[in-house]
Amino acid sequence: MVLLEIFALLAILVLVFLLKLIFSWWISPIQRNHKLQTCGFQGPTPNFPFGNIQEMKKKNSVDSSSGSSKLTHDIHSTVFPYFSRWQNSYGKVFIYWLGAEPFLYIADPEFLKKMSTEVIAKRWGKPNVFRNDREPMFGKGLVMAEGSEWVHHRHVIAPLFSPLNLKAMVSIMVDSTKQMIDRWITQIDSGNPEMDVEREIVATAGEIIAKTSCGMKDENARKIGEKLHTLQMKLFKTTRYVGVPYIKCIEMKKTLETKKLGKEIDKLLLYVIETRKESKVKQQGREDLLDLLLQENQVDGKYGKILTTKQLVDECKTFFIGGHETTALAISWTLMLLAMHKDWQNQLRDEIREVVGDKDVDINVLAGLKKMKWVMNEALRLYPTAPNVQRQSREDIKLDNLTIPNGTNMWIDVVAMHHDSSLWGENVNEFRPERFMDDVNGGCNQKMGYLPFGFGGRMCVGRNLSFMEYKIVLTLLLSRFSFNISPNYIHSPCIMLSLRPAYGLPLIVQPL
Repeated sequence: MVLLEIFALLAILVLVFLLKLIFSWWISPIQRNHKLQTCGFQGPTPNFPFGNIQEMKKKNSVDSSSGSSKLTHDIHSTVFPYFSRWQNSYGKVFIYWLGAEPFLYIADPEFLKKMSTEVIAKRWGKPNVFRNDREPMFGKGLVMAEGSEWVHHRHVIAPLFSPLNLKAMVSIMVDSTKQMIDRWITQIDSGNPEMDVEREIVATAGEIIAKTSCGMKDENARKIGEKLHTLQMKLFKTTRYVGVPYIKCIEMKKTLETKKLGKEIDKLLLYVIETRKESKVKQQGREDLLDLLLQENQVDGKYGKILTTKQLVDECKTFFIGGHETTALAISWTLMLLAMHKDWQNQLRDEIREVVGDKDVDINVLAGLKKMKWVMNEALRLYPTAPNVQRQSREDIKLDNLTIPNGTNMWIDVVAMHHDSSLWGENVNEFRPERFMDDVNGGCNQKMGYLPFGFGGRMCVGRNLSFMEYKIVLTLLLSRFSFNISPNYIHSPCIMLSLRPAYGLPLIVQPL
């Protein structure tokens, strides 16, 4: 009798488990999809349990592996070939599926504007499928936090990037860049003027963010950088089966590897944080972001009053990733564009002589580099280092006579909008920094069509740090070198979380 009761209980538990799976994998997504379709949205036909991933994976592998020696800035069909094709069939707003998760694809800035005006920042979330997939890399830091937790984190983090705090970081950026310049001169003197500027600048940016965020300049900084890079390659090198039910169990080896790397990174950062708490010694008399964060997090001499130690670790990871790669890639793509357009390379060099001259580089002097700001804006338009934005609605969103249901996943295609001729004109794929001369939106006929740092309240909190680092590194490099495209350069932009050159970015570097 007891045995029968146990079997009955197990059968009930199994049935409840199966019903929950059916609801979460099938019924709930289909309900959301149906609601979206009643609004008039269509899209490619999904195949359970992969959704549209098989088609995305096939297209991506074909197009991204070939590369091209032809240098064109019309890159949307290269980096997102499936979205480009689906746009032709279904328009700028449609539904596609990642596994068992329907996504609303958006490349229409007018639609995005209407939607964003109806939703305050804390009511936007990150798609759960991405939060779970990227947890080893970002944890629950500001990038992934939601609701009241996001408001809390933002309130703590935003003041760290004030002009006064940024000013203290200028010398670190200058010193690291000068060390890179010395390495370049040594290599050029040895008879090799070709530099992979992406690799060099990413490494230098990693050194800068290690120092400015956590005061690290030792083996720990190198280890964290290497492990984060390895983790990124594992998570983003290919179009994976994100959203497919139980995919983490199926791809157990990759799941275990990413979790292990995440824990190793956490352990290294925890050591740095605990050491800093114990020593209470500022790095060479300067305050870095961790110092400032610990001060904010201290009440009556006790830590952890605002953020837990785990939250501090997650924010340090976010500093590393957000403040390191995106800026470095923006500089790299800029150098490629300037190598193609010598007239702008010379214009920036003349502006540097006029504005900076023999003065020390500081935050006030940098503000006078107007043309450099135009060039940066145009580089981020043509090659947005954050090529997409993901959101998930946390409430029903009412637009005109439409209702976007609560829980809807959204993929906002920044590359598509930045290369849309209906927004920018027929010269959309040409490098023309002057379009930003008198207009912060570059003449785009819809403000939401230009999103280099996201949009709304969840816009990148560290963008002023990025602006400053960009101007410092570019000022020092253009003052010492001229740049030309190497014959070995293969133009093949690709997506690995950020938009980057698939085969590096070799340029011929010549001392002035």
